[in-house]
Amino acid sequence: MRVLGVDPGLTRCGVGVVEGAPGRPLRMVGVGVVRTSAEAEIGQRLLLVEEGIEGWLDEHRPDLVAVERVFAQHNVRTVMGTAQASAVAMLCATRRGIPVTLHTPSEVKAAVTGSGRADKAQITAMVQRLLRLDAPPKPADAADALALAICHIWRGGATNRLEAAVKAARSTSRPMTLKAPSTSVKGRLR
Repeated sequence: MRVLGVDPGLTRCGVGVVEGAPGRPLRMVGVGVVRTSAEAEIGQRLLLVEEGIEGWLDEHRPDLVAVERVFAQHNVRTVMGTAQASAVAMLCATRRGIPVTLHTPSEVKAAVTGSGRADKAQITAMVQRLLRLDAPPKPADAADALALAICHIWRGGATNRLEAAVKAARSTSRPMTLKAPSTSVKGRLR
């Protein structure tokens, strides 16, 4: 499986492509950052993020795109920019028919480091080790994008299978009807 991880942001949008499967060695295919100027108009910045992500989709042809789920922060302006960049990534993938999945920051941290409270340095160190890289990926946005891809490869498949099984069970199940116990003496043991 080839996964494009996207760590959304307006100034720096981390992107990283990882190939692999659960229980097998992972391989980094590419890593980088789509950058925009904070002085540019919001529409122009979103267009640049779109063009950057489209370029990564063209070049690497991922099977799936894993995007960091936006979570509430104290700085509303930062949350808005992150959410907008996240939406652009999801739109680019969906337009091409590529499945998109969202992972929370703590889910990614737990998958990669074993702790949902890991800091950026721990994540970067584990990404370097897991992908057998000579140097840590920089900046942190790039490392986070690779961590998202790793998280999905290791956890996403199981999550997707579980969701599909639940959906299938719901669609094939019939409402259960309860029958009152028989009051007849027939068939009872004597």
